[in-house]
Amino acid sequence: METNTTPSMPPAAETNASKPERRPPTVGMRTIKTATAAAICALIYFFFDRSPAFACIGAIFGLGANMEHSKLNGGNRLFGTVIGGVIGMALFRVYLIFHPEGGRSLLLVPLVFIGTILLIVLCQVFWVGGVQPGGVVLCILLFNTPPETYISYALNRIFDTGVGVVVALFINKYFPRERVEQWLEKLWNLDSKISYYWEDRSSDTE
Repeated sequence: METNTTPSMPPAAETNASKPERRPPTVGMRTIKTATAAAICALIYFFFDRSPAFACIGAIFGLGANMEHSKLNGGNRLFGTVIGGVIGMALFRVYLIFHPEGGRSLLLVPLVFIGTILLIVLCQVFWVGGVQPGGVVLCILLFNTPPETYISYALNRIFDTGVGVVVALFINKYFPRERVEQWLEKLWNLDSKISYYWEDRSSDTE
């Protein structure tokens, strides 16, 4: 008589036990501060009738888990934007010598090659983490900016990014987690005292 040698399948509970449980999304202190920094930038720029896009982006990039992370992330964004903007303006000016009307040309291929090398080398000298944001500005200047506005675009982007980074640093410096938690604790205690007071008064009137 033959015996069945087919291995039995493990129970579903055992197969699922090895899978890590996914944590549900949460709204923490950093999330609130990041949203606050972006909202402050939007509010400031509203009164100057100016687009807050790059300032909000700078604030979101610049706000880290603490002050040190904010300096690092904000520095990456700001120094990268400055270096990429300066290189992009210089190379696009060279491009306009040969193509004053702008437009597409194969000359942009060696220019972006040279610009990327310069960007990486200068970021190694001044700020290592600035390569990615600097590359964004460099490519936009070379490939997606009209000849009439490439200088104003670069300068405005540098300025707006600086504003966003400064707002992010301000939020993290003057509203650290410890201070905000103390405020929330005091607010909670005050709310508890008020609730107790009203409950006590309502029992007296009955």
